[in-house]
Amino acid sequence: MAITSNGTPTPAPSKQTLASAYIDFTGAGNDWAQQYLPDLMEKEAEIYGNRTISGFLSQVGAEESMTSDQVVWSEQSRLHLSYTVTVGGTGTTLTVTHDGDGVAGTDHGIRPGDMVIVADANATVKCFVISVAGAAATVKPYTVAELNTGGIADATGAKCLVYGSEYAKGAVGRDAVNAPQFKAYDNKPIIIKDKYEVSGSDASAIGWVEVSGEEGQNGYLWYLKAEGDTRARFTDYLEMAMIESEKATVTVSATQTNATGTMTGTEGLFAAIGARGNESTGITGVNASTDLAEFDAILAEFDKNGAIEENMLFCNRGTALAIDDMLASMNSYGAGGTSYGVFDNEEDMALNLGFSGFRRGSYDFYKSDWKYLNDLSTRGLINGMDTVNAIRGVMIPAGVSSVYDQNLGKNLKRPFLHVRYRASKTDDRKLKTWVTGSVGAVTSDLDAMEVHYLSERCLVVQGANNFMLLN
Repeated sequence: MAITSNGTPTPAPSKQTLASAYIDFTGAGNDWAQQYLPDLMEKEAEIYGNRTISGFLSQVGAEESMTSDQVVWSEQSRLHLSYTVTVGGTGTTLTVTHDGDGVAGTDHGIRPGDMVIVADANATVKCFVISVAGAAATVKPYTVAELNTGGIADATGAKCLVYGSEYAKGAVGRDAVNAPQFKAYDNKPIIIKDKYEVSGSDASAIGWVEVSGEEGQNGYLWYLKAEGDTRARFTDYLEMAMIESEKATVTVSATQTNATGTMTGTEGLFAAIGARGNESTGITGVNASTDLAEFDAILAEFDKNGAIEENMLFCNRGTALAIDDMLASMNSYGAGGTSYGVFDNEEDMALNLGFSGFRRGSYDFYKSDWKYLNDLSTRGLINGMDTVNAIRGVMIPAGVSSVYDQNLGKNLKRPFLHVRYRASKTDDRKLKTWVTGSVGAVTSDLDAMEVHYLSERCLVVQGANNFMLLN
Protein backbone atom coordinates (compact mmCIF):
# COMPACT_ATOMS: atom_id res chain seq x y z
CA MET A 1 0.00 0.00 0.00
CA ALA A 2 1.42 3.36 -1.02
CA ILE A 3 1.00 6.49 1.08
CA THR A 4 0.83 9.88 -0.61
CA SER A 5 1.41 13.09 1.32
CA ASN A 6 -0.80 15.91 0.00
CA GLY A 7 -0.32 19.60 0.69
CA THR A 8 3.18 20.42 1.90
CA PRO A 9 3.11 23.22 4.54
CA THR A 10 5.12 26.21 3.37
CA PRO A 11 6.27 28.01 6.56
CA ALA A 12 9.99 27.37 7.07
CA PRO A 13 13.03 29.25 8.36
CA SER A 14 14.48 31.69 5.84
CA LYS A 15 17.10 34.42 5.74
CA GLN A 16 14.73 37.12 4.52
CA THR A 17 11.29 38.55 5.03
CA LEU A 18 8.95 37.36 2.29
CA ALA A 19 5.43 38.42 1.39
CA SER A 20 4.37 34.79 1.60
CA ALA A 21 5.14 34.83 5.33
CA TYR A 22 2.33 37.31 6.02
CA ILE A 23 -1.44 37.11 5.84
CA ASP A 24 -3.02 39.22 3.09
CA PHE A 25 -5.72 41.36 4.72
CA THR A 26 -6.55 43.28 1.55
CA GLY A 27 -6.61 40.67 -1.22
CA ALA A 28 -9.60 38.80 -2.61
CA GLY A 29 -11.23 36.58 -0.01
CA ASN A 30 -9.25 38.13 2.86
CA ASP A 31 -10.58 41.72 2.75
CA TRP A 32 -10.90 43.16 6.25
CA ALA A 33 -12.46 46.35 4.84
CA GLN A 34 -15.86 45.10 5.92
CA GLN A 35 -18.13 45.48 8.91
CA TYR A 36 -18.08 41.84 9.98
CA LEU A 37 -15.47 40.48 12.38
CA PRO A 38 -14.06 37.06 11.45
CA ASP A 39 -13.68 34.36 14.10
CA LEU A 40 -9.97 34.51 14.92
CA MET A 41 -8.21 31.39 16.22
CA GLU A 42 -5.32 33.10 17.95
CA LYS A 43 -3.36 30.06 19.12
CA GLU A 44 -0.74 28.84 16.67
CA ALA A 45 -1.39 25.21 15.77
CA GLU A 46 1.45 22.83 16.69
CA ILE A 47 1.10 20.42 13.77
CA TYR A 48 4.54 18.77 14.17
CA GLY A 49 4.46 18.10 17.90
CA ASN A 50 7.81 18.53 19.61
CA ARG A 51 10.09 19.49 16.72
CA THR A 52 13.43 19.19 18.54
CA ILE A 53 15.57 16.06 18.32
CA SER A 54 18.17 16.77 21.05
CA GLY A 55 18.41 14.59 24.13
CA PHE A 56 20.09 11.49 22.71
CA LEU A 57 23.58 12.28 24.00
CA SER A 58 22.28 13.30 27.42
CA GLN A 59 20.73 9.82 27.78
CA VAL A 60 23.80 7.80 26.86
CA GLY A 61 26.75 9.95 27.88
CA ALA A 62 28.09 12.78 29.98
CA GLU A 63 29.62 16.23 29.53
CA GLU A 64 33.01 17.41 30.77
CA SER A 65 35.02 20.58 30.34
CA MET A 66 38.44 20.85 28.71
CA THR A 67 41.01 23.64 28.38
CA SER A 68 42.91 22.52 25.27
CA ASP A 69 42.55 22.49 21.51
CA GLN A 70 42.75 18.71 21.53
CA VAL A 71 41.58 15.83 23.69
CA VAL A 72 43.75 12.69 23.73
CA TRP A 73 42.93 9.37 25.34
CA SER A 74 44.39 5.88 25.33
CA GLU A 75 42.67 2.52 25.19
CA GLN A 76 43.88 -0.91 26.19
CA SER A 77 44.95 -3.34 23.51
CA ARG A 78 43.94 -6.99 23.52
CA LEU A 79 45.63 -9.13 26.17
CA HIS A 80 46.11 -12.33 24.19
CA LEU A 81 48.05 -12.82 20.95
CA SER A 82 46.20 -13.83 17.79
CA TYR A 83 47.00 -13.09 14.15
CA THR A 84 46.10 -13.70 10.54
CA VAL A 85 48.97 -15.48 8.80
CA THR A 86 50.09 -16.83 5.45
CA VAL A 87 51.19 -20.49 5.52
CA GLY A 88 54.14 -21.37 3.29
CA GLY A 89 57.49 -23.10 3.11
CA THR A 90 56.02 -26.64 2.82
CA GLY A 91 53.79 -25.90 5.76
CA THR A 92 56.44 -24.88 8.28
CA THR A 93 56.48 -21.08 7.98
CA LEU A 94 53.88 -18.64 9.27
CA THR A 95 54.07 -15.04 8.02
CA VAL A 96 51.98 -12.54 10.00
CA THR A 97 49.88 -10.22 7.82
CA HIS A 98 47.17 -8.89 10.18
CA ASP A 99 46.48 -8.73 13.89
CA GLY A 100 43.54 -10.46 15.55
CA ASP A 101 41.19 -7.58 14.70
CA GLY A 102 42.06 -7.78 11.01
CA VAL A 103 44.24 -4.65 10.98
CA ALA A 104 47.07 -5.00 8.46
CA GLY A 105 50.55 -5.11 9.95
CA THR A 106 53.54 -7.39 10.46
CA ASP A 107 54.29 -6.53 14.10
CA HIS A 108 53.57 -9.48 16.37
CA GLY A 109 54.41 -11.05 19.72
CA ILE A 110 55.13 -14.65 18.67
CA ARG A 111 58.40 -15.84 20.23
CA PRO A 112 60.55 -18.97 20.04
CA GLY A 113 59.29 -21.55 22.50
CA ASP A 114 55.61 -20.57 22.09
CA MET A 115 52.87 -23.09 21.48
CA VAL A 116 50.40 -21.95 18.83
CA ILE A 117 47.18 -23.11 17.24
CA VAL A 118 47.03 -22.75 13.44
CA ALA A 119 43.64 -23.08 11.73
CA ASP A 120 42.07 -22.52 8.34
CA ALA A 121 38.77 -23.61 6.80
CA ASN A 122 40.02 -27.21 6.54
CA ALA A 123 41.82 -28.11 9.74
CA THR A 124 43.27 -27.07 13.11
CA VAL A 125 46.86 -27.99 14.03
CA LYS A 126 48.84 -27.25 17.20
CA CYS A 127 52.50 -26.37 16.75
CA PHE A 128 55.72 -25.44 18.54
CA VAL A 129 57.54 -22.27 17.45
CA ILE A 130 61.19 -23.06 16.62
CA SER A 131 62.43 -19.66 15.50
CA VAL A 132 61.22 -16.16 14.57
CA ALA A 133 62.69 -13.80 11.97
CA GLY A 134 60.76 -10.57 11.42
CA ALA A 135 57.19 -11.30 10.41
CA ALA A 136 57.94 -14.99 9.78
CA ALA A 137 57.87 -17.79 12.35
CA THR A 138 59.10 -21.34 11.74
CA VAL A 139 56.90 -23.92 13.45
CA LYS A 140 56.77 -27.66 13.94
CA PRO A 141 53.43 -29.44 14.43
CA TYR A 142 53.12 -31.73 17.43
CA THR A 143 51.14 -34.51 15.73
CA VAL A 144 51.95 -34.37 12.01
CA ALA A 145 55.06 -33.93 9.89
CA GLU A 146 54.09 -30.47 8.72
CA LEU A 147 51.05 -28.24 8.48
CA ASN A 148 50.25 -29.40 4.95
CA THR A 149 49.96 -33.03 5.96
CA GLY A 150 47.76 -31.93 8.83
CA GLY A 151 45.26 -30.40 6.40
CA ILE A 152 46.38 -26.75 6.51
CA ALA A 153 46.67 -25.32 2.99
CA ASP A 154 49.54 -23.16 1.76
CA ALA A 155 47.41 -20.02 1.49
CA THR A 156 46.60 -16.66 3.04
CA GLY A 157 43.96 -16.08 5.67
CA ALA A 158 44.89 -18.76 8.23
CA LYS A 159 44.56 -17.88 11.92
CA CYS A 160 47.20 -18.29 14.59
CA LEU A 161 46.71 -18.16 18.37
CA VAL A 162 49.44 -18.30 21.02
CA TYR A 163 48.26 -20.45 23.96
CA GLY A 164 51.42 -21.03 26.02
CA SER A 165 55.05 -22.11 25.87
CA GLU A 166 57.18 -25.19 26.43
CA TYR A 167 60.86 -25.51 27.39
CA ALA A 168 63.17 -28.46 27.90
CA LYS A 169 64.86 -29.15 31.21
CA GLY A 170 67.76 -26.84 31.92
CA ALA A 171 66.90 -24.48 29.07
CA VAL A 172 67.54 -20.77 29.40
CA GLY A 173 64.61 -18.39 29.71
CA ARG A 174 62.95 -16.17 27.17
CA ASP A 175 65.17 -14.27 24.78
CA ALA A 176 62.48 -11.68 23.97
CA VAL A 177 59.71 -9.87 25.82
CA ASN A 178 56.26 -8.61 24.85
CA ALA A 179 55.37 -5.05 25.84
CA PRO A 180 51.75 -3.80 25.94
CA GLN A 181 50.71 -2.07 22.74
CA PHE A 182 49.86 1.59 23.23
CA LYS A 183 46.79 2.83 21.37
CA ALA A 184 46.08 6.55 21.51
CA TYR A 185 43.22 8.46 19.91
CA ASP A 186 42.44 12.14 19.69
CA ASN A 187 39.73 14.55 18.69
CA LYS A 188 39.45 18.32 18.51
CA PRO A 189 36.56 20.64 19.29
CA ILE A 190 34.81 22.69 16.65
CA ILE A 191 33.19 26.10 17.11
CA ILE A 192 29.47 26.18 16.35
CA LYS A 193 27.71 29.53 15.94
CA ASP A 194 24.30 30.96 15.14
CA LYS A 195 22.57 34.34 15.32
CA TYR A 196 19.11 35.88 15.43
CA GLU A 197 18.28 39.49 14.57
CA VAL A 198 15.11 41.57 14.80
CA SER A 199 14.71 45.31 14.18
CA GLY A 200 13.58 47.58 16.96
CA SER A 201 10.28 48.31 15.18
CA ASP A 202 9.42 44.63 14.72
CA ALA A 203 10.39 43.84 18.31
CA SER A 204 7.81 46.34 19.53
CA ALA A 205 5.04 45.28 17.13
CA ILE A 206 2.27 43.14 18.55
CA GLY A 207 0.60 40.46 16.43
CA TRP A 208 -2.74 38.69 16.48
CA VAL A 209 -1.20 35.19 16.61
CA GLU A 210 -0.42 33.77 20.06
CA VAL A 211 2.93 32.07 19.58
CA SER A 212 4.31 29.01 21.35
CA GLY A 213 7.48 26.97 21.09
CA GLU A 214 9.77 24.36 22.57
CA GLU A 215 11.76 26.99 24.46
CA GLY A 216 8.72 28.09 26.47
CA GLN A 217 8.04 31.26 24.50
CA ASN A 218 4.43 32.51 24.44
CA GLY A 219 2.58 35.75 23.84
CA TYR A 220 1.74 38.00 20.88
CA LEU A 221 5.23 39.23 19.98
CA TRP A 222 6.41 37.31 16.92
CA TYR A 223 10.11 37.88 17.61
CA LEU A 224 9.72 35.71 20.71
CA LYS A 225 8.73 32.88 18.42
CA ALA A 226 11.57 33.48 15.98
CA GLU A 227 14.24 33.80 18.68
CA GLY A 228 12.97 30.70 20.48
CA ASP A 229 13.03 28.67 17.27
CA THR A 230 16.57 29.83 16.54
CA ARG A 231 17.67 28.79 20.02
CA ALA A 232 15.97 25.38 19.73
CA ARG A 233 17.50 24.80 16.29
CA PHE A 234 20.96 25.72 17.60
CA THR A 235 20.56 23.28 20.50
CA ASP A 236 19.74 20.56 17.98
CA TYR A 237 22.78 21.54 15.92
CA LEU A 238 24.99 20.96 18.95
CA GLU A 239 23.86 17.33 19.07
CA MET A 240 23.65 16.75 15.33
CA ALA A 241 27.22 18.01 14.89
CA MET A 242 28.47 15.54 17.50
CA ILE A 243 26.68 12.70 15.71
CA GLU A 244 27.37 13.45 12.05
CA SER A 245 30.73 15.29 11.90
CA GLU A 246 33.83 13.87 10.23
CA LYS A 247 37.47 14.85 10.31
CA ALA A 248 38.58 16.53 7.11
CA THR A 249 40.93 14.49 4.91
CA VAL A 250 41.19 17.21 2.26
CA THR A 251 41.78 20.95 2.60
CA VAL A 252 38.54 22.84 3.24
CA SER A 253 39.12 26.59 3.30
CA ALA A 254 36.57 29.18 4.35
CA THR A 255 36.71 32.88 3.51
CA GLN A 256 34.28 35.28 5.15
CA THR A 257 34.17 39.02 5.66
CA ASN A 258 35.34 38.63 9.26
CA ALA A 259 37.45 35.45 9.27
CA THR A 260 39.63 33.16 7.22
CA GLY A 261 40.77 29.68 8.10
CA THR A 262 40.84 26.00 7.32
CA MET A 263 37.99 23.77 8.46
CA THR A 264 39.35 20.60 10.06
CA GLY A 265 36.14 18.92 11.16
CA THR A 266 35.78 16.64 14.17
CA GLU A 267 35.05 12.95 14.64
CA GLY A 268 31.37 12.37 15.35
CA LEU A 269 29.58 9.26 16.56
CA PHE A 270 28.88 7.70 13.15
CA ALA A 271 32.43 8.37 11.92
CA ALA A 272 33.99 6.90 15.09
CA ILE A 273 31.95 3.69 14.85
CA GLY A 274 32.68 3.44 11.13
CA ALA A 275 36.43 3.78 11.74
CA ARG A 276 36.91 1.81 14.97
CA GLY A 277 33.66 0.01 15.66
CA ASN A 278 31.36 -2.53 14.05
CA GLU A 279 28.80 -2.24 11.29
CA SER A 280 25.84 -4.47 10.48
CA THR A 281 23.54 -4.58 7.48
CA GLY A 282 20.71 -3.99 9.93
CA ILE A 283 17.47 -5.67 10.85
CA THR A 284 15.41 -5.64 7.68
CA GLY A 285 12.01 -6.90 8.77
CA VAL A 286 11.70 -9.03 5.62
CA ASN A 287 11.88 -12.28 7.53
CA ALA A 288 11.80 -12.72 11.30
CA SER A 289 14.11 -15.73 11.22
CA THR A 290 16.78 -13.88 9.22
CA ASP A 291 16.47 -10.91 11.56
CA LEU A 292 17.16 -13.21 14.50
CA ALA A 293 20.15 -14.62 12.64
CA GLU A 294 21.39 -11.07 12.14
CA PHE A 295 21.11 -10.45 15.89
CA ASP A 296 23.01 -13.66 16.58
CA ALA A 297 25.79 -12.42 14.29
CA ILE A 298 25.85 -9.16 16.27
CA LEU A 299 26.15 -11.13 19.51
CA ALA A 300 29.05 -13.11 18.08
CA GLU A 301 30.80 -9.84 17.22
CA PHE A 302 30.21 -8.52 20.74
CA ASP A 303 31.70 -11.75 22.13
CA LYS A 304 34.91 -10.94 20.28
CA ASN A 305 35.13 -7.56 21.98
CA GLY A 306 34.13 -6.34 25.42
CA ALA A 307 31.11 -8.64 25.87
CA ILE A 308 29.27 -5.86 27.71
CA GLU A 309 26.02 -7.34 28.95
CA GLU A 310 23.68 -4.35 28.66
CA ASN A 311 23.32 -2.45 25.39
CA MET A 312 20.99 0.34 24.29
CA LEU A 313 19.54 0.18 20.79
CA PHE A 314 18.36 3.44 19.20
CA CYS A 315 16.74 2.82 15.82
CA ASN A 316 14.37 4.20 13.22
CA ARG A 317 10.75 3.15 12.86
CA GLY A 318 11.30 0.40 10.29
CA THR A 319 13.98 -1.31 12.36
CA ALA A 320 11.93 -0.97 15.55
CA LEU A 321 8.93 -2.65 13.91
CA ALA A 322 11.15 -5.36 12.44
CA ILE A 323 12.49 -6.17 15.91
CA ASP A 324 8.92 -6.24 17.27
CA ASP A 325 7.92 -8.70 14.53
CA MET A 326 10.99 -10.82 15.22
CA LEU A 327 10.26 -11.03 18.94
CA ALA A 328 6.56 -11.64 18.39
CA SER A 329 7.37 -14.59 16.11
CA MET A 330 9.39 -16.15 18.95
CA ASN A 331 6.29 -16.14 21.20
CA SER A 332 4.15 -19.28 21.35
CA TYR A 333 1.13 -17.24 20.27
CA GLY A 334 2.96 -15.61 17.37
CA ALA A 335 2.17 -18.24 14.73
CA GLY A 336 -1.54 -18.63 15.34
CA GLY A 337 -2.65 -15.34 16.78
CA THR A 338 -1.33 -12.42 18.81
CA SER A 339 0.50 -11.86 22.04
CA TYR A 340 -1.43 -9.87 24.61
CA GLY A 341 0.25 -7.39 26.89
CA VAL A 342 0.00 -4.17 28.91
CA PHE A 343 -2.49 -5.54 31.46
CA ASP A 344 -1.21 -8.89 32.75
CA ASN A 345 -1.52 -10.40 29.25
CA GLU A 346 -5.30 -10.51 29.51
CA GLU A 347 -6.99 -11.09 26.16
CA ASP A 348 -9.96 -8.83 26.85
CA MET A 349 -7.89 -5.82 27.93
CA ALA A 350 -5.25 -4.27 25.68
CA LEU A 351 -3.07 -5.49 22.86
CA ASN A 352 0.61 -4.58 22.91
CA LEU A 353 2.63 -5.45 19.83
CA GLY A 354 5.70 -3.47 20.87
CA PHE A 355 8.74 -4.51 22.86
CA SER A 356 11.02 -2.17 24.80
CA GLY A 357 13.63 -4.73 25.82
CA PHE A 358 14.66 -8.34 25.42
CA ARG A 359 17.45 -10.76 26.29
CA ARG A 360 19.29 -12.93 23.79
CA GLY A 361 22.06 -15.21 24.99
CA SER A 362 23.84 -13.34 27.79
CA TYR A 363 23.02 -9.87 26.43
CA ASP A 364 20.25 -7.46 27.36
CA PHE A 365 19.00 -5.01 24.74
CA TYR A 366 16.86 -1.96 25.51
CA LYS A 367 15.16 -0.63 22.38
CA SER A 368 14.06 2.93 21.84
CA ASP A 369 12.89 4.92 18.81
CA TRP A 370 15.32 7.64 17.76
CA LYS A 371 13.43 10.62 16.44
CA TYR A 372 16.51 11.91 14.63
CA LEU A 373 16.39 8.92 12.25
CA ASN A 374 12.65 9.28 11.59
CA ASP A 375 12.03 13.02 11.27
CA LEU A 376 11.69 14.17 7.66
CA SER A 377 13.57 17.38 8.45
CA THR A 378 16.63 15.57 9.88
CA ARG A 379 18.23 12.15 9.12
CA GLY A 380 14.89 10.78 7.96
CA LEU A 381 15.23 12.92 4.83
CA ILE A 382 18.73 11.59 4.01
CA ASN A 383 17.83 7.98 4.78
CA GLY A 384 14.89 8.27 2.40
CA MET A 385 17.18 9.31 -0.44
CA ASP A 386 20.23 7.07 -0.03
CA THR A 387 18.70 3.80 1.14
CA VAL A 388 21.94 1.87 0.50
CA ASN A 389 23.97 3.87 3.03
CA ALA A 390 21.08 4.77 5.32
CA ILE A 391 21.70 4.75 9.09
CA ARG A 392 18.95 2.64 10.63
CA GLY A 393 20.16 2.48 14.20
CA VAL A 394 23.05 2.33 16.61
CA MET A 395 23.85 0.04 19.55
CA ILE A 396 25.62 1.70 22.46
CA PRO A 397 27.03 -0.18 25.46
CA ALA A 398 25.78 0.79 28.90
CA GLY A 399 28.20 1.38 31.74
CA VAL A 400 31.61 3.03 31.98
CA SER A 401 35.18 2.42 30.88
CA SER A 402 38.47 2.96 32.70
CA VAL A 403 40.70 5.45 30.85
CA TYR A 404 43.82 7.47 31.59
CA ASP A 405 43.14 11.21 31.83
CA GLN A 406 46.04 13.27 30.46
CA ASN A 407 45.08 16.37 32.44
CA LEU A 408 44.59 14.73 35.83
CA GLY A 409 47.33 12.14 35.36
CA LYS A 410 45.33 9.16 36.61
CA ASN A 411 42.78 6.56 35.56
CA LEU A 412 39.11 7.55 35.72
CA LYS A 413 35.79 5.81 35.17
CA ARG A 414 33.87 7.49 32.37
CA PRO A 415 30.91 6.67 30.15
CA PHE A 416 31.89 5.24 26.79
CA LEU A 417 30.35 8.33 25.21
CA HIS A 418 30.79 11.88 26.42
CA VAL A 419 31.00 15.44 25.12
CA ARG A 420 34.01 17.63 25.88
CA TYR A 421 33.47 21.39 25.76
CA ARG A 422 35.91 24.29 26.14
CA ALA A 423 35.74 26.07 29.48
CA SER A 424 38.00 27.89 31.90
CA LYS A 425 37.64 30.36 34.74
CA THR A 426 37.60 33.14 32.16
CA ASP A 427 35.18 31.78 29.58
CA ASP A 428 32.71 28.89 29.58
CA ARG A 429 32.00 27.92 25.96
CA LYS A 430 29.59 25.05 26.64
CA LEU A 431 26.69 27.20 25.43
CA LYS A 432 27.17 30.96 25.30
CA THR A 433 24.38 33.42 24.55
CA TRP A 434 24.67 37.21 24.49
CA VAL A 435 22.57 40.12 23.19
CA THR A 436 23.82 43.20 21.34
CA GLY A 437 22.08 46.22 19.79
CA SER A 438 19.78 48.96 21.07
CA VAL A 439 16.68 46.90 21.92
CA GLY A 440 16.43 46.41 25.67
CA ALA A 441 19.88 46.91 27.18
CA VAL A 442 21.68 49.26 24.80
CA THR A 443 25.13 48.06 23.73
CA SER A 444 25.45 49.78 20.32
CA ASP A 445 23.70 52.24 18.01
CA LEU A 446 22.22 49.42 15.91
CA ASP A 447 18.43 49.79 15.80
CA ALA A 448 17.96 46.06 16.25
CA MET A 449 18.46 43.23 18.68
CA GLU A 450 21.03 40.59 17.83
CA VAL A 451 21.10 37.35 19.82
CA HIS A 452 24.32 35.37 19.41
CA TYR A 453 24.87 31.69 20.17
CA LEU A 454 28.21 29.88 20.41
CA SER A 455 29.58 26.56 21.57
CA GLU A 456 32.95 24.81 21.23
CA ARG A 457 32.86 21.06 21.72
CA CYS A 458 33.75 17.60 20.47
CA LEU A 459 32.64 14.04 21.11
CA VAL A 460 34.81 11.33 22.70
CA VAL A 461 33.88 7.76 21.74
CA GLN A 462 35.83 5.36 23.94
CA GLY A 463 35.78 1.65 23.23
CA ALA A 464 34.22 2.04 19.81
CA ASN A 465 34.81 -1.69 19.28
CA ASN A 466 31.80 -2.23 21.57
CA PHE A 467 29.49 -0.10 19.40
CA MET A 468 27.41 -1.33 16.46
CA LEU A 469 26.12 0.78 13.59
CA LEU A 470 23.07 -0.59 11.74
CA ASN A 471 23.27 0.38 8.06
